[in-house]
Amino acid sequence: MDRLIYTAMTGAKHILEQQANTSHNLANATTTGFRAQLDSFRAVPVINEGLQTRAFVVDATVGTDFTPGPVHNTGRDLDVAVQGKGWIALQLEDGTEAYTRNGSFKISENGVLQTQGGINVMGDGGPISIPPDVAVTVGGDGTVSAIATTGSKAVNALGRIKLVNPPDDTIVRGDDGLFRLKGDETADADATVRVIGASLEGSNVNVVDAMVNMISLARQFETHMTLLKNAENNAGKASQLLSLT
Repeated sequence: MDRLIYTAMTGAKHILEQQANTSHNLANATTTGFRAQLDSFRAVPVINEGLQTRAFVVDATVGTDFTPGPVHNTGRDLDVAVQGKGWIALQLEDGTEAYTRNGSFKISENGVLQTQGGINVMGDGGPISIPPDVAVTVGGDGTVSAIATTGSKAVNALGRIKLVNPPDDTIVRGDDGLFRLKGDETADADATVRVIGASLEGSNVNVVDAMVNMISLARQFETHMTLLKNAENNAGKASQLLSLT
């Protein structure tokens, strides 16, 4: 009897957690550069001399779906989409690096190229400074150039956005939605990574698949609840039979 309770109880608990992850994916279906989170279930035996045949169900998070999302042209000079595999390096306030696929940039009040959230974009030698009164363009290799809006219209290279391409199994998602290398390591720049200017990459969440998954998880949760009710009824009937004897 308790074997059924172990499986149904832990299964229902982790189905709720996976439902939350699926809801989070759906909520970010329109978030620029978002990567869907993947989950899966597996059984883990209970290590105990008295309960060797019991097992828990756990949600073994597979990780992240790194499939590229659709690229949309925005016509905005400070928008950049990574073409194929690769990441844009950012410099956090503590000096460490994080990586994103969201290439929607802005110029801060101090003339530094940043994300819309105010995080500095990493260049070859640090943050990229933008002088005033210039038009900014980003080349396919990540080179940021400035064209003077007055005078000679000369083109000056201001720096190159640091583009990296570490293996997918070495990247983990942080609580802030940015990705980092395991062990707080720093990825090397990869000259083969290309970007598309005046464009942004959309989320790779498939809305239809996520909705179907939510319905399936809801039905699985109901099944686990039914199993727990059956276990309760069976225990009650067993108690009645024992009391009669």
